Amino acid sequence: MNVHHLELFYYVAKYEGITPAVRRMPYGIQQPAVSGQMLNLERSLGTTLFQRRPFALTPAGEEMYAFVYPFFSRMEEMRGRICGEAQHHLRLAAPTTVLTQHLPGILGLLRNEFQDLRLTLKELPAPGAESALLKHEVDVAVTLCDEKTSPSVEVEKLIDLPLILLVKKGGANKNFEQLIQKAQQGNYRINEALVSLLPGETVAKLFQQGLAKKNIVWHPSVEVSTLELVLSYVQQGFGYGLSVAMPQAVLPKGIISIKLKDIPSLEIGLMYKGKLEPVALRFIEIVKDYAQKMLKSQNF
Repeated sequence: MNVHHLELFYYVAKYEGITPAVRRMPYGIQQPAVSGQMLNLERSLGTTLFQRRPFALTPAGEEMYAFVYPFFSRMEEMRGRICGEAQHHLRLAAPTTVLTQHLPGILGLLRNEFQDLRLTLKELPAPGAESALLKHEVDVAVTLCDEKTSPSVEVEKLIDLPLILLVKKGGANKNFEQLIQKAQQGNYRINEALVSLLPGETVAKLFQQGLAKKNIVWHPSVEVSTLELVLSYVQQGFGYGLSVAMPQAVLPKGIISIKLKDIPSLEIGLMYKGKLEPVALRFIEIVKDYAQKMLKSQNF
């Protein structure tokens, strides 16, 4: 087998297709060349490694990817170690809110201790955190703790964030208990308009699980992909919005929050894998201290 062919296959499998692989490879190569060399690799093996459209690895492709992955996935890491860059390079993944509202201050403290600090910050929803770690794309992820993880991935819980309802001031706004009582007196349905994240999102699942324990049904009238969009639609008068009580967050004028009784909280934590460099270990220490201070301040 040609080692270069194996490297190209690694990128094709990693990025799930020849076109996205060509866009993200660390060196320039044209798509026809990659396609031709993948065909040569498959001919030399006498089997098909992946389906082209839609992309999917065959069983032989899965086996080949598992074989080449440990070597090619660590090439950049090894280059950094040999050059000494890994000692001051930190790659982080986190949701948008964490990246914008919390990490700047934390990373400022870290930069004071590591003068040559180099950062790679990746905006990433929770479901992608473990995959990014296993692919050696990031060193540490700030993410949800409810996802099942590989035995090789470490998870440390940081903080619980209560779920809340957002609503515009004015009108006949009800607190959560009043909404529940009204539903229990009727057909066990809440009819007020609800703006929620998509059904597969953890926030939406936790909320619906809490309602189910009360035998209450509340279907969203608007489903969106981010908490920022939830707030935006609440501001436009689309009803109650399901959100998360963020530490130190200030609500826009005209918006109030409503506490949710007996609804599970969102667990936020750290995910990492393998032996970490001192800069990553120190980042974890600072984040833990930051989370403890937020808990003590009870500012959410």
